[in-house]
Amino acid sequence: MLNISQKKEVVERLAKEFKESEISILVDYKGLNVLKMTELRAQLRKEGIRIEVIKNSLMARASEGTDTALMKDFFKGPNALILSKKDPVAPAKILINFVKDNEKLEIKAGALSGKLLSPEEIKQLAKLPSKEELLGQLVYTLNAVPTSFVNVLSGVPRAFVNVLNAIKDQKEAA
Repeated sequence: MLNISQKKEVVERLAKEFKESEISILVDYKGLNVLKMTELRAQLRKEGIRIEVIKNSLMARASEGTDTALMKDFFKGPNALILSKKDPVAPAKILINFVKDNEKLEIKAGALSGKLLSPEEIKQLAKLPSKEELLGQLVYTLNAVPTSFVNVLSGVPRAFVNVLNAIKDQKEAA
């Protein structure tokens, strides 16, 4: 049991984490055994994503003034909160894949950029490419434009040289 000063420390730490997170997703883990919960923690940790099991009253207090507060109506029963500071898509993908094999895990809601997300919207978010994939596509596109431009520019002198060679060959043949 935490005393008041420990609770204040927890609330301050959580409030800071909530503010720094791009996305927070609330799940009900009731019915998951320790082995499955450890498996989920490992998958999330591998991607730099935190999962916190927090008393609802502390979570409500810590969430004040953050996007996580949008989920206050869902702070009932056993909850775990998933927080990602980097990529909002990664936790959604991990949770959706985990739920396929572990139906006892229930996604309750999420908060992203000041918007409350339903479980269905989190499923849609999981279908998006990750931040790394999007950056890779951007780099490819940015690289393709100058390459194509150089090919077009070099095509003009190449065509001119071909025309001159054709005229030369025509004159030599005559």
